[in-house]
Amino acid sequence: MAANDYYNPKPDPTFPPTGYSGGGGQAPSIYSSYSGAPPSYTSQQPNAVAGAQRPSPFETPFDDHVYPASTHQTPSSSQHQLSQQDSDDHRLSRPSEEMAYNHPADDIPLQPQGQGRTNSVKDTEMQDHVYEAPQRKKSRKGRVRFGELGMLGSNTKRIPFVVYLFTIIQVAVFIGEIVKNATTTGSPIMTQPSFNPMIGPSPYILINMGARFVPCMHNTKGVQDSKIVIHWPCPNTTTLDPLSPSQHCTLSELCGFGGVPEPSYNGTATIDQKPEPNQWFRFIIPIFLHAGLIHIGFNMLLQLTIGRDMEKSIGSIRFFLVYISSGIFGFVMGGNFAATGISSTGASGALFGVIALTLLDLLYSWKDRVSPVKDLLLIILDIVISFVLGLLPGLDNFSHIGGFLMGLALGICVLHSPNSLRRRIGEDTPYAHVNNGFLTQGAPPSFLKNPIGFFKGRKPAWWAWWLLRAGALVLVTVVFILLLNNFYIYRNTCSWCKYLSCLPVNNWCEIGNLQITANQTAKRDILLTTFEHMARFGV
Repeated sequence: MAANDYYNPKPDPTFPPTGYSGGGGQAPSIYSSYSGAPPSYTSQQPNAVAGAQRPSPFETPFDDHVYPASTHQTPSSSQHQLSQQDSDDHRLSRPSEEMAYNHPADDIPLQPQGQGRTNSVKDTEMQDHVYEAPQRKKSRKGRVRFGELGMLGSNTKRIPFVVYLFTIIQVAVFIGEIVKNATTTGSPIMTQPSFNPMIGPSPYILINMGARFVPCMHNTKGVQDSKIVIHWPCPNTTTLDPLSPSQHCTLSELCGFGGVPEPSYNGTATIDQKPEPNQWFRFIIPIFLHAGLIHIGFNMLLQLTIGRDMEKSIGSIRFFLVYISSGIFGFVMGGNFAATGISSTGASGALFGVIALTLLDLLYSWKDRVSPVKDLLLIILDIVISFVLGLLPGLDNFSHIGGFLMGLALGICVLHSPNSLRRRIGEDTPYAHVNNGFLTQGAPPSFLKNPIGFFKGRKPAWWAWWLLRAGALVLVTVVFILLLNNFYIYRNTCSWCKYLSCLPVNNWCEIGNLQITANQTAKRDILLTTFEHMARFGV
């Protein structure tokens, strides 16, 4: 609509204003905000038919109806309206002389703003045509504060189902441990033959409930090739007396779960005796077992803080894969290199995988953080303290190391690319493809739905990073298979590996080794396992 039409609305013959060429009198109140009497109008409209609707006297050129509303506006149309409004506002602010010069003689001259124009009209105009200017995008650098995760596209509104479910299971299993220890030994925690410093059940109860214990999983040197019968402590034992009936159980009774093949003890058996123990599930069940109240307390604190935030950021499926894989890999590495007499339990290996994800997140969002060096020093301090504690006697530090390494490898595979690389290749999308089952606008198609389209049009940097991901996945898979083969077939170890889990002081590195001693009785020689050093916990 032309500017002349905004400021010079042509009258309706059915409602002629006073001052029109056809009559005299006072002008309507609509023009009270203008100085002087309005000039005469020269109507070019045909006479209105009888009964035509009279226009409202409250309608002004500044009402909303002069700007057609639309339920949907494109950015270009919105920009056009914004430009039109700016142009109109500029005309309204011009002096009357300029308006008279640029418009026909029948225009209504307006006084400068504030000289005769009422506040009501001015306020109405400002309220009717308010447009929010697009805000500038804030810089991402310095956005991530201390202790926060910095992955782009993370969704902190997710519910961490895996963390909550695993926590409930682990607490329930720990309660079951206490109940079983109380019913078999008469005490909810181990006090005899020694006190459990973790304030929990006996290690024999933990072995019977599924702790990682090598003699229950494969042939062990000194056991399957023994020429004399070996008696093992029973789950209900509270003494170290070799003549006590509670020290005369079979390996099957100690291992539980239906038992294991017993060694032949015929003098001709070898280490490769068949069949052999194969309770492979002892690589998985220990993730949900804990050695005591202190043990589960520290693990659940870490799980419900760092673990919960990580799952909310990357989604439940990714978190589940890293958590379980890290826990299993840690127990596999410990089974290969830790002392054979250690009953290892706990979710520490799985949680070390989560710590590895936290480290990757820091490195991936380095430029977006307020103080990245401070964050890095804190994570390194936590890792160093945890590994140093793993050097104490009886602790299975290999589970920590294995879980951390698996977390790094799988983190490279399942996490988004570094933030700077994602911006470079235009892949700034949230963790929604696997978890919610839909794609965000502008995101590439799913690999399962369109494998060709998923790889189409990718940039070289994207291909380089995905090759690195594939290499990490292949490497960790090969190492996992090699460790399993070594555990079940070759059973090789290294002489210096034990120093990754112990300090060579006070004979600490010998603690946890399965020791078998002969005790002379009146009738026969009995070989008993010495459990003074076996009652340790891989935490």
